[in-house]
Amino acid sequence: MSIIYENTNIRIEVEASEIPWLKIFTQHPYKEMSEVPGFIKFEIYDLLDIIEKEMIAYYDPKKINIASFGNYLPHVHWHIMARFEEDSFFPEPMWGTKQREGKLDLPEFESFCEKVIKAIS
Repeated sequence: MSIIYENTNIRIEVEASEIPWLKIFTQHPYKEMSEVPGFIKFEIYDLLDIIEKEMIAYYDPKKINIASFGNYLPHVHWHIMARFEEDSFFPEPMWGTKQREGKLDLPEFESFCEKVIKAIS
């Protein structure tokens, strides 16, 4: 697990993957989004918006996927993924059936993370 940003309400982690993939977690282990205080919900939605826009600008993906499941980990968190026709699973979800060997040549992920942190600050 690699945390790229955190404050008292949330943290942003990297999901190791062939695609650009970040996750936003609440610091408190709320089980459901309905349990999250409104001001933290707004913070999460703002971060989802920032990360999505930065992914689009930096990677020019085919699609952005945003998901919140939490079946295995019952702690409110959101996945933000840049998807490409050349990734191993497209158009399936990253949890789905592998379609091919991915052939991605993407800009540096660390630079993307720096852009996200700068946009948040």
